[in-house]
Amino acid sequence: MSKSVANQVAAYLLDIEAIKLSVKKPFTWASGWQSPIYCDNRLSLSYPTIRTYIKEQLAQSITSAFPKVEAIAGVATAGIPQGALVAEALDLPFIYIRSKPKGHGMTNMIEGRVVRKQKTVLVEDLISTGGSSLKAADALKEAKITVLGMAAIFTYGFDISKNNFKKANVEAITLSNYAAMLEEAVANNYISEKDLVSLKAWRVDPEKWNR
Repeated sequence: MSKSVANQVAAYLLDIEAIKLSVKKPFTWASGWQSPIYCDNRLSLSYPTIRTYIKEQLAQSITSAFPKVEAIAGVATAGIPQGALVAEALDLPFIYIRSKPKGHGMTNMIEGRVVRKQKTVLVEDLISTGGSSLKAADALKEAKITVLGMAAIFTYGFDISKNNFKKANVEAITLSNYAAMLEEAVANNYISEKDLVSLKAWRVDPEKWNR
């Protein structure tokens, strides 16, 4: 029996260490949170088989969830290559959104041909709280571009993220998620049952989590 897309993507990300798990020596995020997981999906770009699988699944998910899509927008920085791959697969125009306006020249926030009312789907590599993703969505809206939604490779599934997307009225879909990742991590002996308890606890309250 073949794995679901969510489990297959999670298995790939764990295998190439795009997702690293370390309960005993947690990572520190920019927010200051102590985290037993670190996710860098940019590593998938270095593996052609995995890169192609993710590209194809993102393309299929986008055309299924957002059939009226007319353009793809990558979110800086990690969403830019993923978005460009998807735009190529779907034969659609591509633009990308900077994290802040360019400091010289045209001082653009959005790079590429901006077409008002063009139905656009954002592509992101990872959703944590949703802050950077929704900032990019706001930039598109300010440019009078129609935002249909967002597609990402992986999400932690935090409640704050779900609430932020709901409040902004932006639909978000992802290929894989934290629950699928934990299933694959246990099945392939990346973590112990004791680690699993701690990882589940972190997911519920990452700010107060203690290893």
